[in-house]
Amino acid sequence: MKETLSALAIALTFIAFSPYIRSILKGETKPHVFSWVLWGLSTLVVFFAQLADHGGAGAWPIGVSAVITLGVAVLAWRKRADVSLTPMDWTFFLLGLTSLPLWFFTSDPLWAVVILTMVDVLGFGPTFRKAYAHPHEEKLSFFALIAARNLTATLALENYSLTTVLFPATMAMACILFILMVAARRRALANSFYRHR
Repeated sequence: MKETLSALAIALTFIAFSPYIRSILKGETKPHVFSWVLWGLSTLVVFFAQLADHGGAGAWPIGVSAVITLGVAVLAWRKRADVSLTPMDWTFFLLGLTSLPLWFFTSDPLWAVVILTMVDVLGFGPTFRKAYAHPHEEKLSFFALIAARNLTATLALENYSLTTVLFPATMAMACILFILMVAARRRALANSFYRHR
């Protein structure tokens, strides 16, 4: 059963990323490179921490996602999707990068996951800022599928502990909050457009 849920979570990862990557290549989606670098690095380390805490099959979707996420970071940089960098973006990025090595010194998978979950949340900073200003440059279906993937990966875990559950649960919640913010911004912009016609 756990292997089936893990396979479903991996399938959701590919289903989510395939159209997202195509939309980047077409220039329709413009991901923020800082967010994707932080997400890729932290997700990869969380994968190893989950394995260390016997997360089993439920960790595999996180590992697959890490590799693909790093690929999106490279693609975002190559396509120059969104490289507009504000001081706030640099703050989020530098805070995220400086906290990445902290997990090494804790030698405890739980602290690694706590720190890296915070890094991923910080990684959302530049994307939230950009999407607030340009809410039509992100695909909400992607974030909905990633939230579903994280919830499914949580169910697939072979060992439930704060170490194995914290990251996917937090990322699912961050995706849901992001979707709500973008949907609200789109509505606000549409209402503003119609008021000024």
